[in-house]
Amino acid sequence: MKVAMTIWEGRISPVLDTARALVVADIDGGGLVSQRSEELPADSGHEKVARLRALGVEVLVCGAVSRPLADLVTASGIRLVPFVSGEFGEVMDAVIAGGVPSKAFSMPGCGCGRGRRLRARRGRCGPAQQREVIEVRPTLEKK
Repeated sequence: MKVAMTIWEGRISPVLDTARALVVADIDGGGLVSQRSEELPADSGHEKVARLRALGVEVLVCGAVSRPLADLVTASGIRLVPFVSGEFGEVMDAVIAGGVPSKAFSMPGCGCGRGRRLRARRGRCGPAQQREVIEVRPTLEKK
């Protein structure tokens, strides 16, 4: 599985819409096979999504994301795991272990119980289908 994470100064980038860098990791059999740094276009959401598709990304882990860009990403068939924060290495380890998303990596104030000063009007970090735990287990089928 190819998992991409937006990166800024060694952490998950706080906003996908303005992210310029990401790490693409190949994960297989419950372990990291390889990872590489890639650039994202800054101009439009369509260009970002086209770049992700060209890289073969199946899952995108990111910080905050606007609704229009989130819709573009999911409509392209990429599984979106938004509103994640933390050090890149810790998040990567959690992804490999199948523990993202979790409250430990939720952005402060997103409504998942991690941030301070939560208000009742705030919703969840994202739609339920986008907040599923990433399954990084070996597949039984061989190509």
